[in-house]
Parts: sequence; C-alpha cells; structure tokens
Amino acid sequence: MNPSLLPSLAWFVHVAQHRSFTKAAEEMGITRAALSQNLKALEKQLGVALLYRTTRDMSLTEAGQQLFDALQPALGNIQNAVRSVGDASGTPSGLIRLNTSRMAAKALIEPHLAEFYTRYPKLRLELVMAEPLSNIVADGCDAGIRLGRSLAEHVVAVPITPTLSMAVVGAPAYFARHGVPTTPDDLVHHNCINYRYSGSGAVHDWDFNERGKHGQHFTQAVTGNLITNDDEGMTRAALNGLGLIQNIDIAVQRYLTEGRLVRVLREFTHTQAGFYLYVPTREQMPSKMRALMDFLVEKREEIVLG
Repeated sequence: MNPSLLPSLAWFVHVAQHRSFTKAAEEMGITRAALSQNLKALEKQLGVALLYRTTRDMSLTEAGQQLFDALQPALGNIQNAVRSVGDASGTPSGLIRLNTSRMAAKALIEPHLAEFYTRYPKLRLELVMAEPLSNIVADGCDAGIRLGRSLAEHVVAVPITPTLSMAVVGAPAYFARHGVPTTPDDLVHHNCINYRYSGSGAVHDWDFNERGKHGQHFTQAVTGNLITNDDEGMTRAALNGLGLIQNIDIAVQRYLTEGRLVRVLREFTHTQAGFYLYVPTREQMPSKMRALMDFLVEKREEIVLG
C-alpha cells in the first residue's frame, strides 16, 4: 500500500462520519476547500467515485460505503493505540468531547470547571448540548451524561449524582396570592407551567408517589397558561411568580436554598435514578476519561439535596 494515501483515507473517514465537509473541516482545523480538493485527489488516485456531492448535501457511493465500513474499525484501533502510547506519560491530556443535556451541564459541570482545569491543565472539554439521548460513538463524542432512566443497556454507566426527586416548587409571592396545594388533586386550582420534550414532543405529566414509604408511582396531567421546551425558561417563570413547576431537585436546589422558591407536596415526592456518566466501554480507557470520571464521582459526594 502507498503510505501517502493514509492521510487522505483518514480525512475521508471524517467526512463520511459527519456526512458534511463543513463539519469535518471544522473538527480537523482545515478549510472546507482544502478538504474537498484532497478527497477529489483521493478519488482520482483510486479511480472510483467515493462521494455524491450537491450544493447542499453529500452521501457515499456504494464504493465509498464499502471503503468506509472497512476503514472505520481499523482507524479506531490506530486511535486506541495512539491513546495508549500517550497515556503512558501518566498526565491526562487532550480533548474530551462530552455529550450532555443543558441541565446536567449547568448543575454538574459548569460550577466545577475552574477546579477541574486547575487540577488537569492539559485537558480540554467540549460540551456538546443535545437534549435527546445521543449515540456518543456516532456523534464523535468520548462520553455522555444522562439520567439513569434514559440510558441504553449496552453502555457502561457510572452514577455521578445521588438519587434525585421531582420537586414541585413556586415563588413565595405566588403562594401568597393563590395558597399552597396539599395534594396533587389541588393542582387543578393552580397555574402549572408545562414542559414539552424536544425529542418526542410530548408534554410532561407530573410524577408523584402515593403517600407512604412504598407508595405507588403515578402521573398527573396539569394545565396552565405556559408551555415551554426550555428548562431554564420554565424555572425563570416560576421565579417570577407566574405559576408552579415540577423539575428535578438538583436543577432548582440553589433557588430553594436562597428562599426564592418554595417546595410543596413533599409527601407525594417521586424519586428516580440520578445522572450517570456513560462511555462505550471500560477497555483501554484513556487517562483523560479516567480523570473526568474520578472527578465527577468525587463531586457526587459533595451534592446535598434538600
């Protein structure tokens, strides 16, 4: 094999993974034009078309798909070998692409960034915000953070928060005007701000457990004058006294501590699995991923929920 083909073959795999010259060029730090010309030269050397191109779209030819299927696992093995060599230094370094929801990023990552970089100055983080659960391998990410109830069975997952609960909260001013609900049935008399899931488009039915230590879980539809798919916007509406919201306790804990929100219906609280860091496999885990995992597990012990 001609060794001069190797860089072009690697670039081809990047393009095929992203199905986009623009995204592949941005990731590799080169211009789109340079990447396109390189791929044209590769096609000329191989004597076969690898890509279908239009002004807006790009797809693989049959030959391109066959080449991609053969190259992708081979380049993955090369990447693992390079990582293993780099890890021999014992100093975590490099880029970690972390797929996460905005809520998890705000509550679990952003407050600790200064400490993380002080401890690991050679590491870089790229936070890829995606609300629906993502295939981290297909999206070119190293790891992801999601609620335990959302995780696929085949991933390796490590808990990075305690068990969480669904908190019904409102501003003191709201309760002064409208009173305090004592059972979920009372919510029919309250303005409840609804959240619509971006992925499914469904409106969140509020989660409760029946009274008692082993109360059964049930859901209840609520109504109000605002529906949003923005978690932070929903919380801001509650802070402004517009109505009640139900959110994961970790997302509103700061406002509860400050007294800007008040929690109600505690006797009917529904608990659920917390957030997990998930990775494709533990085999040959790079030191950079081990460093991130150990750091987040350490921070889990510092989380106090009320």
